[in-house]
Amino acid sequence: MRHLIIDSASEACSVALLEAGEVVDYRHEVIGRGHAERLVPLIAELADGGRADVIIVGCGPGSFAGVRIGVAAARALAIGWQVPVHGFSTLALVAASAADAVVAADGALVVMEGGHGQWFVQPFAADLSPRADVRSLVPEAAAALTDELVVGNRAEPFVARRGSGRALPTLPDARAFLRLPSAALFDQPSPIYGRAPDAKPMAAV
Repeated sequence: MRHLIIDSASEACSVALLEAGEVVDYRHEVIGRGHAERLVPLIAELADGGRADVIIVGCGPGSFAGVRIGVAAARALAIGWQVPVHGFSTLALVAASAADAVVAADGALVVMEGGHGQWFVQPFAADLSPRADVRSLVPEAAAALTDELVVGNRAEPFVARRGSGRALPTLPDARAFLRLPSAALFDQPSPIYGRAPDAKPMAAV
């Protein structure tokens, strides 16, 4: 059974075809912006046009637009190909993308850009299971966390601010899905925003 893995929740646009525990083909580009224009062509460049029996997509948290683009593309392809679609946390994929280092350190803190001056943070155990829920924190509050190994696209500023620890700059890589525990998957994927919406409903008069 062939799986198409998609993640576009960060500055990386990453897709992979996996089968029998092996990478059949992949594309991984750090593009910053432009996921809406690049993601579907990137999938089409894969072997057999990216066609798979199952689609699995990173649901964030991360870039607001990138998360929505990835989830929408996965849902659309699932309808077109008549195949099931599942989701996973992008922060879990970041941990899996640094799996060997996370295992060696007996766990790590994932720190990713959260926008609005905040960082998404979540600690993972050596088996890549989450040790707590994801939080969106200002850098000053995040720096109070004590994990020695820090991975993610904000790992270096985090360690610099705290003044201790080891930073491993890491972006989500679709190939690393092979390292994720099965419990990381969930049905009916939808965007994980990681914080409350910025817009507030008007108070009733």
